[in-house]
Amino acid sequence: MDQTQLDRLHHWFDTYVQTFDDIDEEGHRNILLKMEHTRKVCEVMGLLAAGEEVGADEARIADAVALLHDVGRFPQFRRWRTFRDSDSDNHARLGIEVLRKQDILKGLSPAERLLIEEAIRFHNLLALPLRFRSPTPLFIRLIRDADKLDIWRVFLDYFRQPDNLRPSAVTLGFSDLPEVTPACVSELAAGRVIRLEDVRTLNDFKLLQISWVYDLNFRSSYRLLQQRGHIAALAATIPVDEAAAEALALAVATIDRHADNGSCIA
Repeated sequence: MDQTQLDRLHHWFDTYVQTFDDIDEEGHRNILLKMEHTRKVCEVMGLLAAGEEVGADEARIADAVALLHDVGRFPQFRRWRTFRDSDSDNHARLGIEVLRKQDILKGLSPAERLLIEEAIRFHNLLALPLRFRSPTPLFIRLIRDADKLDIWRVFLDYFRQPDNLRPSAVTLGFSDLPEVTPACVSELAAGRVIRLEDVRTLNDFKLLQISWVYDLNFRSSYRLLQQRGHIAALAATIPVDEAAAEALALAVATIDRHADNGSCIA
């Protein structure tokens, strides 16, 4: 992929999202949220590519993946008014559908198309499949990390906004109750990613996002997370007992350990 082809993809994206401008005001906040998320994920992707010393050709493919990874969110929200896949459709699948219907990857080699499509298809899975067609998992792992690194920002920004300006779909409809579910705390303490089906409250959803520290792939990702302080800031919004406090401390220690040691975790 050359720079001209990448620029064409960016132009397409800018044009595509404009087709959602006719939505109502509340819906528009959610559309703007995903537009901004995409821009920020592209920025994070650039930082990760540089940090992991990815070559120029690979960096352009990585940027294309970041740009296109959430295109399915726009038709998803317009049709179902949610970002919760279980209540609508898999947004990664919807994204691939958009790319193919509009044939926006035309002009790229079959190998490049495969790398981009598989990275989008697998970016939101709880865990990666044992096999994939791509010759390298690099782009899949990069977008999974870049996506998480910006979702933490999105979530914290949400809580800093006045209630009347908050995008309604961010919290997936979970109730803001002053409690955490013991099963979610146990999963976090065990160093495992919490499953969405185990989440009962908004505080559980925060724990789920914190548990993503156990699913990052690169030293650069941990370093960026360490620098930004997202996990400590998110943890500060959760009412915790002793067990939850210990689980959160282990998560923070994991960030520090990987940020300070090793290179590529994947």
